[in-house]
Amino acid sequence: MIRSAALVLSDGEVFEGEAIGAEPPDGVTSGEVVFNTVLTGYQEVITDPSYAGQIITFTYPHIGNYGVTPDDHESRRPFCRGVIVRDMARRRSNWRATGDLEAFLVEQGIAGLAGVDTRRLTSHIRDAGAMPGAFGTAAESDIRAAAVAEPGTDGVDLVATVTRSEPEHFSSTRDDGRPPRRVVALDYGLKATIVRHLQTIAEVEVVPADTAAADILARQPDGVFLSNGPGDPEAVVGATDTIAALLGEVPIFGICLGHQLLAATLGGEIEKLPFGHHGGNHPVRNLATGAVEITSQNHNFCVADSSIPGADITHINLNDHTVEGLRCRDLPAFSVQYHPEAGPGPHDSRYLFHQFDELMEDQQRAVGGAGGGPGRSDGQAAVERQDPPPGGSTDA
Repeated sequence: MIRSAALVLSDGEVFEGEAIGAEPPDGVTSGEVVFNTVLTGYQEVITDPSYAGQIITFTYPHIGNYGVTPDDHESRRPFCRGVIVRDMARRRSNWRATGDLEAFLVEQGIAGLAGVDTRRLTSHIRDAGAMPGAFGTAAESDIRAAAVAEPGTDGVDLVATVTRSEPEHFSSTRDDGRPPRRVVALDYGLKATIVRHLQTIAEVEVVPADTAAADILARQPDGVFLSNGPGDPEAVVGATDTIAALLGEVPIFGICLGHQLLAATLGGEIEKLPFGHHGGNHPVRNLATGAVEITSQNHNFCVADSSIPGADITHINLNDHTVEGLRCRDLPAFSVQYHPEAGPGPHDSRYLFHQFDELMEDQQRAVGGAGGGPGRSDGQAAVERQDPPPGGSTDA
């Protein structure tokens, strides 16, 4: 049975459609409305914790045609508020599929809206910026009231809602004959695909976002990873204090929110983008080599240009020239704004995990043993060498 529904943005714009997925309490779902331009990978997007507090609009018109599988989950459950599509496939067709997308949304308690003119919605967001909104089967006046009341993601510590409560260990899958390293990953909203790439170089212990620096260093890691995650980096309680205590003690690699938190710790400024970067097709220039990498991205905030004392910008976005990567001049630490693990997305930037491996090895040589140590690594060139391996990828 078709259930008529509507989306109302906080500026009053209305989009009609039909309800799919779970039925929300009181018939209304609210959140910050953003759009994502991926052609495939809808399941990975929906289960990415970085979308906490947001309603995801897919610009690709046909979603759900290859179903879903537990193998493609990026977290223990979806944290997004809702999903908006032009056309939800009624029949899946893929040998890997174990279920269909709409049934998955129902099972996970995620409401959706189909039949929407997503081109018009995307154009409106591009012009007016990402904004709060609400959708559902309730009266339009109730939906409008929910949209106006929705606070959005600014100033909200969404990391606290997605991080795990207990440490979790993942064994290394390293197969090049070298002993695996030890990496502690701070879970600000960590994706499963990132963990799998870290496993190719290290034993990985994932710890809650509020884990103290002393507890991290007591684990004697060779490196610390700062993960992706949702929302406003300035709202993540205690993160910059923890990172400040780790800098110089152990090599650090950050992705997405981890990149923003590293920059903020170094004194950089963070600003919100008008409608964010969400998609699998963003061109990024590697400033060391001049190469252009096609990247997967998902963030609403970014590091302000030329605002990072003690660090150099390594990558820029060719669409809007925002900062996409940095490295510290005197400390073994680097980060990127985009997602080199590519879940989903292109594999052009997976070499960065190899660079993290090199940075940890250089640091070990500099201090004469494993476990990291204070001061600058003589092998800081590991992050200064920006060339990807032959073929431009470490895709396995």
